Amino acid sequence: MRRRTGWWRTRPGHGRPPVRARVTAAGAVLCVSVALTAGPASAADSSYAFAADARTVKGATGTTDAALLDAGRSYRSSLPKGAKLYYRLEPDASTSAYVAVTAVPRGSGKLSVNDGIKVSVQNSQGNSCSYESANFGITGSPHPITAWGARTTSPRMPLCEGGGPYYVVVQRADADDSTSGTWDLELATATEPRLAGTAATNPPTTWNSATPTPLTGEATTRQGGAGFARAASVKQGVWRAGISPGQTLFYKVPVDWGQQPSAVAELGSHDGGDSSGYAVGALQMTLYNPVRADVEDIEIGYDGSQNTASLAPVPPVAYANRYAPTDQVNGMRFAGWYYLAIHLSTAVADDFGAGPFGLTLRVRVTGAAQNGPGYAGQPVPQNVFGVTAQDRAVAGDGGSGGDSAMKALAAGGIGAGTVVLMVLGVWTVVGRGRVRAS
Repeated sequence: MRRRTGWWRTRPGHGRPPVRARVTAAGAVLCVSVALTAGPASAADSSYAFAADARTVKGATGTTDAALLDAGRSYRSSLPKGAKLYYRLEPDASTSAYVAVTAVPRGSGKLSVNDGIKVSVQNSQGNSCSYESANFGITGSPHPITAWGARTTSPRMPLCEGGGPYYVVVQRADADDSTSGTWDLELATATEPRLAGTAATNPPTTWNSATPTPLTGEATTRQGGAGFARAASVKQGVWRAGISPGQTLFYKVPVDWGQQPSAVAELGSHDGGDSSGYAVGALQMTLYNPVRADVEDIEIGYDGSQNTASLAPVPPVAYANRYAPTDQVNGMRFAGWYYLAIHLSTAVADDFGAGPFGLTLRVRVTGAAQNGPGYAGQPVPQNVFGVTAQDRAVAGDGGSGGDSAMKALAAGGIGAGTVVLMVLGVWTVVGRGRVRAS
């Protein structure tokens, strides 16, 4: 479970019973990882896979010494308990800049429902351009959590016009009873150029919001990756994996302009352990857009019988969606890779054992692909806001990504939740992040 707040609007929770408030200023997060990488982790591995080429950077305690984060790069840092750290962005006046911050707890310290991170972007006068927070939810199950920040060129943010510098502020939100120590951080950046022409600024008020019928048929085994940079790619279809308590699996699906993604995750029945037990918030699934902005999420409980988490319908991808006040519409602003992060709470092990548990993922993409709005330049990294023929090929093969000159082939033979990947040549992985901004 995540809780997000901001300074200019509040978005009510959606798609799950717990209350969830979120407020953001114009902004978009982008976690973009360009990595040379191995394949997805096995079901027994619950660690987070950072981008392989991430640079190490130290957060400063003030703006004067804040290190520069280059566009299109991934970075590793750390966040001690009680810390407030600064990093720097330097976009030009016509370019929007995004940064996503993923926090990964170390060790086995206790986490509280209110433990989390706060991320904001400020100009040199100390004015806020965006603000978001994220926490671990009611179970306190350690898992990667992501909050983003952005400086956009939107006319709705006049205080954040002009070129840099801008400062990324990352702060711990620590509950009094928390014993969790230092957290690892992954920071990823990207830029978005202005449009070559004009585009609609009115978000849609209606769309096909009927809940899609879940796909049926035989499932193909495809184990999820252990991070954004190593997300296992999928296309429309039915997929099967093993997931253990405390593990987070990452998948990504290419979604073009004009298309709508939907996903259903089914946690299978389990005969072991205490049949009378119940785990609150056992399975959490989050949909992220190409810059890793949280579009929507859902969580379900588990009593040993199969249970299903279904994301609420989202609108087709369109540039004008960014002007909507709700995440469910606002986040559907880019074409590209959309991410699904699925976490199984550590609390499941208390009543039902160590697993792995059966997971079935049903992914659907509806609608015909359309032309994009037309940018005046190239985003960084290139093609992050589009779907290429290579992206579609990778989704069919099940790799983690690649450019047009390189293709990865994945061979599935999953026994006890193990995936074997065979990489031909050099495998360049581009993990695309998430955005939310006006």
